[in-house]
Amino acid sequence: MIDIRPSCENCNTELLPNDPKARICAFECTFCEDCVNDILHNVCPNCGGGFEKRPVLPKKWLEKYPPRGKVVFNPVDMEKFKPLLEANRGLASEER
Repeated sequence: MIDIRPSCENCNTELLPNDPKARICAFECTFCEDCVNDILHNVCPNCGGGFEKRPVLPKKWLEKYPPRGKVVFNPVDMEKFKPLLEANRGLASEER
């Protein structure tokens, strides 16, 4: 099961388990839709990969498999992120 993190790593916006604005990369780095689109431009600042909509766990399973609640708040240092962004912005995830 994926790690359903409760907030955006960049802006700390709450992301409920069924939030349609939650985005994850292949390593499950979690960001909100606004940060992915407006700041990160679909480039994960941790791995350089792209983002996809986080799958939603059906309500019937939330009690048996509750989200882990691990908050990862690590705002993006845009100066350090800039070379990675420039190298990958505009490239499809599968081309990186």
